[in-house]
This record gives sequence, structure tokens and C-alpha cells, in this order.
Amino acid sequence: MSESGPSQRRPSVNAAEGLASDEDAAVLAKLGYKQELRRNFTMIEVFGIAFSIMGLLPSIASTLAYSIPAGPVGMVWGWFAASAFIFVVGLAMADLGSAMPTSGGLYWWTHFFASPKTRNPLSFLVGYSNTLGLVGGLCSIDYGFSLMFLSVIVIARDGEWEPSNGVIYAVFLGCVLCHGVLASCLSKIMGKLQTVFVVMNFVLIFATIIALPIGRGSQRNSAAFIFTETANLTAWPSGWTFMLAWLSPIWTIGAFDSCVHMSEEAANATKAVPYGILMSIGSCWLFGFILVIVIAACMTPDYTSIMGSVYGQPMAQIYYDALGKRGTLGMMSLLFIVQFLMGLSITVAASRQSWAFSRDGALPFSGFFRRISKRFGYIPLRAIWGCVFLAAVLGLLSLIDPAAAQALFSLAVAGNNVAWATPILCRVVWGQHKFKPGPFYTGRFSVPIAWLAVAFLAFGIVLCMFPVGGPNPDAQTMNYTVVINSAVWGGALLYYFVDARKWFQGPKITLAEGDLTEHQEEILKEEGLDVKIDGIAPIVSRDEENNADGKKVKSGHFNPQ
Repeated sequence: MSESGPSQRRPSVNAAEGLASDEDAAVLAKLGYKQELRRNFTMIEVFGIAFSIMGLLPSIASTLAYSIPAGPVGMVWGWFAASAFIFVVGLAMADLGSAMPTSGGLYWWTHFFASPKTRNPLSFLVGYSNTLGLVGGLCSIDYGFSLMFLSVIVIARDGEWEPSNGVIYAVFLGCVLCHGVLASCLSKIMGKLQTVFVVMNFVLIFATIIALPIGRGSQRNSAAFIFTETANLTAWPSGWTFMLAWLSPIWTIGAFDSCVHMSEEAANATKAVPYGILMSIGSCWLFGFILVIVIAACMTPDYTSIMGSVYGQPMAQIYYDALGKRGTLGMMSLLFIVQFLMGLSITVAASRQSWAFSRDGALPFSGFFRRISKRFGYIPLRAIWGCVFLAAVLGLLSLIDPAAAQALFSLAVAGNNVAWATPILCRVVWGQHKFKPGPFYTGRFSVPIAWLAVAFLAFGIVLCMFPVGGPNPDAQTMNYTVVINSAVWGGALLYYFVDARKWFQGPKITLAEGDLTEHQEEILKEEGLDVKIDGIAPIVSRDEENNADGKKVKSGHFNPQ
């Protein structure tokens, strides 16, 4: 958008290139960043990318191994209870996302709210945990796609073929590379595609809700079975088996931070981000609850036959029992298509977090990855392919052992839980006096909500590290999540204290001289900021350097105090 008139004494780079409205660019400038990405996403499309990544039914299908051992009660009430707590986490994040919407929001908020002594190491830890957590999520989704895709072949061959680890990885690699190509070439319509992805998700949801009860006919289970029947297929006590069933919704409803990472591409981000977070969680809470009720009503009471299905997927067995071979092939095909769309959406979200972290100089080769491609539509092209390459390398663990691969992919839960909990905790412990609410705010309930969110996220970290089968695992059934995640967190902190503490000072300023129009400056003044011609006041330790376009930039860091 561009403006003309006597009140504007110089053109805005953002307006001239059509990247953002003055209001959105000014909100971002308040955080120290110039607008570099084009704001293609509406509020509904921001919701769409989170809902698409969650991929409700494919994710439920991929995580039935956590909930079925606790029986229908674990599936149904475990889903409802855990989703309620996840919604509380969403409320806490929505408060922050509305107040300070930026692609690197989680580590930015951590740095802003933490104490002077802890802000740099904690921000560094959160940035790495979130970045690797998102890439781990990409690995997990695409690995799940490869298993679903290959299960269709197994069904077609009547269970007489079993894919090797090499075949699974080959399909995984092809999927990851396709996501890299599509995320690079479809940037101009990526926002609109999210609406298509949401529609595809609901087509699959309603097809399942309708087809399964019809297919099972008179064999459907009773209400007493659905809502009161318990089971325990593990060596844990029944109560803890029920808690482990919470891992299904925790894994599924785990992509709402993607709304934060897309905030610099969202129009009216201060409202789009919080509502995207809450709409995606709320939709999964409701429709997921309906789905698990339908699945519990239509599955065979013989849980072991479902868990040990020759088709390699419990959901494939449930479909087969209700719909037969042809119906199962159709539903599983639709299932892996939606799973593929999930992977594309998380590739986009992961690349934005990686780009934001490299913009602040924290990732290796940051100068290379932080560049924006104008030719491909103002997107972080190099960051996209950096995520693709890392996912392809990490996926090699699937060649070793499924248990090792599963532990790596758990970064999507444990890694992101640390990244979500830390800024919320920093705000209520050190920075509540600095918190200025945005258009969305939970008011007097904000602090209690934040504490409850932190407690649940801490519980989720512990929960995902337990061996699912029982307290005495062997090498095949051991949960290596604690090993993988401890290596990530310990490695990030070791890297910081050995080397990065010498140069990492938190989020950088990227505003160039003359980036702000007079109208944008007026908006910032209304926020109480002393705006100058060459930047904004909360910049310290300034020294000039050239940015990628050759402009003089006032570089430095915010002083949150």
C-alpha cells in the first residue's frame, strides 16, 4: 500500500513493495524489525496453517498406539481432558502473540521478559529448541506419511508384503523433497491453499464420521463401552496408562505456535495470531472429541488385534473391519493425502522460525539463511531448503531403528513444550510489569492461566519421556526421548556458554534508515516510543553495517529494561 500527501515526507519501502499496511509494518517496527515478508495470510488462513499442520484425523490415526492401550475411556476422556489443558496453553500464548507478533516470537518474548542475567542463554535455548522441534515435527509428519502410504500397498497385497526401513526412508525422503519444492514455488498462493487444506481435512473427518458407523451397522459398541470401558495393555498401573493416552492429543494439537511464526506474513497480525491459535485448538478439541467417540463406537473390542494389525496401522485395521478392503484403500488414500498437506504446512512454518532465528544471527551460516528471495515471492527460500536438508539427514535414523526415529521425532513435543513454557514463565516471574496487552487479552485471568499453562507443559515434557509399554523396557521398547532432547538442550546451552555468549545478544534491529513513513512514526509515537528519523529509540550499542541490499542499517539490540 502507498500513501500520498503532505504528511508523508518520504516513501515507505514496505508500502512501495506492497508488503504490508502501515499499521502492520509499524507494529513490527516497534519490535525492531523491518517488514521483509509479504503479508499474504488473512486471519482465516493463519488459522488454516495451524489446523492443517495438526491434521486432526491423520494425527489421531498416527497416535492411536498411545490411547488404545487405555481403552475407550483413555481415548475419549483422555482426549477431552488434555485438549482442555492445551486450550489453556493457547490462551497464554495468544496473550503474548497479540501483544508482540513476530516470526521469532517465542525466543523474542523470552529475551524481552527474562532477567538481565538469564535473557541471553534462555533466548538462545528457546530458539534452538523451537527450531529443532519444528524440524522434528516435519520429520514426524513425513515419516507418518510414508507409513500410511506404504500401508495402502500392504492392504492392496492382502498383508503379504512388509516394507523395509530403506523403503520407508526412500518414501520419506521423496516426501520431504516435494515439500521443499512446493513451499518454494507456491508462496504467492500458500495462504489461499490453507483454506483448501482445511476443507480437505473436514472432508476426511466427515467421511470417517459417516462411513464407520454405516460400515459397522449392528456391530457398533454401546454408550457404556464408549464412555466407561477401561483397559490396560501396558505394564504400568491403569491410572498411568490413562495419563499416557493424553499423548495422542498432545502430539496432535501441537502446531498452534505456527500462527506466531506466520505473524510477519499475516494481515492485522495482532488479531489474526491469537484467533488463529484459539480457533485451531478449539476446532481440534471439538472435532477430535467427536472422532474418538466414533472410533470407540466402531472399533472391535479386541484391542490387541488392532494394535498388532498386519497392515501396520491401527486405523487401517479399524477401517478394514468396518469398510472392507476397497473402502479401506479409499479412506487410507485420503488419509495420506491430508498427511502430505500437513507436512507442506509445517515446512512453511519451520522455515519462518529458522529464518527469524538466522535474522538474529543465532544459527550457523545465519548470513546465508537469513536472505529473502524476491524472485520467489519474498520468502526465506534458503531457510526452506535448510529445513528440508536437516529433516532429510535426521530421518536417516529411521534406517537404524524405529525406536530411535520415534525419539528424534519427539522433539515436536518435548522441544516445543520447552519453547512454549519458557517465555510464559519468564513473563510471570520477571516481566509482568513490562507486559502491555494487545487487542486480545484474558485480563485478570492472564497470570493464573499462564501458571497453569506452564505446569501442564512441564507435565507434558515428563509424560512424553516415559516408555509407553511399561517400567522395564528393553533396547527395542525404550523411549530415547530423554536422550535426544537432553542432547539438544545441553548442546544449545554448551554452545552458548562456550562460544555464542561472546556474540549473541538477543534479537537484532533490522530497521534501515528511512524505512518508516511519517504515518508509521506517528503510530509508534502513540505507543509511547521516541521515534527518530533513522530508527526508533529502544536501540542500544548501535554501529552501522550493510544489510543484504547494501543499505546502511542501524544494527544493535533492544534494551528491554
